[in-house]
Amino acid sequence: MRASTTPGTWQKSSFSGFGDGNNCLELGTTATTLHLRESDTPTKALTTTPVTLAHLLAGIRAEAFTRRT
Repeated sequence: MRASTTPGTWQKSSFSGFGDGNNCLELGTTATTLHLRESDTPTKALTTTPVTLAHLLAGIRAEAFTRRT
């Protein structure tokens, strides 16, 4: 059996608020990947691995990224 490459369900971010708008982040998972998308453009999704996303979040938390002007 081949693993699915797209998630069957999506979870809305708890930071999206409770309004009627479609401006929220959604997360879906498959066996090996994470999928992120904005609810107002559900056909476009960013696909990554848990390890890569963990490194990105750690860098953000550590303020490792500087703003370039």
